[in-house]
Amino acid sequence: MFFQLRDGNGIPILGFGTYELYGVDAYNAVTCALEIGYRHIDSAEWYENERECGQAILDFCRKAQVPRSSVFFTTKLKMNRGYAQTKKAIKRSLDTCGLGYIDLYLIHGPLGGPQARKDSWRAICDTQKEGHLKSIGISTFGIRHIQDLLDEELPVPAVHQIDLHPFQVRSDIVMFCKKHNIALEAWAPLVRGLRFTHPAIKSLAKKYQKEPAQVLLRYSLQKGYVPLPKSSSKTRMLSNTDIFDFNLADDEIGGLDSLDEGLATDWDPTTCP
Repeated sequence: MFFQLRDGNGIPILGFGTYELYGVDAYNAVTCALEIGYRHIDSAEWYENERECGQAILDFCRKAQVPRSSVFFTTKLKMNRGYAQTKKAIKRSLDTCGLGYIDLYLIHGPLGGPQARKDSWRAICDTQKEGHLKSIGISTFGIRHIQDLLDEELPVPAVHQIDLHPFQVRSDIVMFCKKHNIALEAWAPLVRGLRFTHPAIKSLAKKYQKEPAQVLLRYSLQKGYVPLPKSSSKTRMLSNTDIFDFNLADDEIGGLDSLDEGLATDWDPTTCP
């Protein structure tokens, strides 16, 4: 199943995250995910696993006799250092992953200041015109950071990847992105396991005979997000795909929204200069 982005490209509605997976572990995890049925792999230069992710995709495609285009690959700009350095970073990622093109390329964060962000975004937009990047977007931006890019009259980001879950709902950022038709990806949809035993999560899991992770992923889907769960366990990878046979009620979604506590499970640069 796909979600159509503002640029007309489709993105699989369930992705596989690779943060903190390295070397052979990254290769094996991505291979396993692809064999299970995932077709959306999320990497980043910062993760230091672009090579392993790319190789796993290429090897899987050869083995399964499917085209490279059947797998959606995301990677990200590590730091905003201006136009020329961003062009170099994109080429480095293209060479490292070995996939020929990148389906989605994101600015990983707003660090570096307004001018560096704008110049980096301009370089990404120009590279997209060359065909090396199919879709482009941002990650962990605050509203002010996004508005700065919109004011440049360059292409609007197709995607914003940020931590989203019932304990970090980011209502203002979500509303702003929806207003501008920017798709939202949830990079911490499982709250990194920190709230699996929360009474509200456990209650819904019991009601629907599902795992807490499945409840959280279903919440993400019904909110219109593209969740990116990560696991190195085949059992959990498979379990995380078993989320299409039930629906949370509207009042249950609202109840989960009310759990918001501004919980950042990793970094939160949304208020940086």
